[in-house]
Formats: sequence, structure tokens, C-alpha cells
Amino acid sequence: MARAFVLLETAPGKAVEVSASIEQSNGVRSVDVVSGPYDVIAVVEAEDFTELGEIVTTMIAPVSGVSRWVVCATLSEAEEPARARK
Repeated sequence: MARAFVLLETAPGKAVEVSASIEQSNGVRSVDVVSGPYDVIAVVEAEDFTELGEIVTTMIAPVSGVSRWVVCATLSEAEEPARARK
């Protein structure tokens, strides 16, 4: 399984519209409008990194209002923090 955080910069005032446009896309697990240098962060999952790249380049990047995007692929699943373990 391939997983990535896709950081999106949008045109001014377009973050909510972009978020709504991509949240139903196949492979998109969650979408949040955020503050900071990026406007939207999406979590994307696919069978492999090739499929993940196709989702980003065909379903997310072309959405009207997306001006720039960065993909941060996960390399491994984080372990549960020690304080949360019993």
C-alpha cells in the first residue's frame, strides 16, 4: 500500500472549492483546509506509488484552483507513541 500527504496551494479564495472537488476522488482518504504555507492537505492511498502518482496527476493537480502541489510519500507507518501503549 502506498500512502502520501498531498500539500496544495490554491488560488486566493479557492481552498474550500478545491477541497470539495477532490474529496470524492478515488484513493483520497481525507481532505482538510488548513492554515500556513499550504491551503489544503489531502491524504491519498493506492496499491502502489505508480497508482498514487496517477491519482495525483489526473484527479488532483488538474482541479481548477490548484496552483501548486507537493507530494510527501510515507516511507513507513509510524509506530504508536509509547505513552499510548498499554
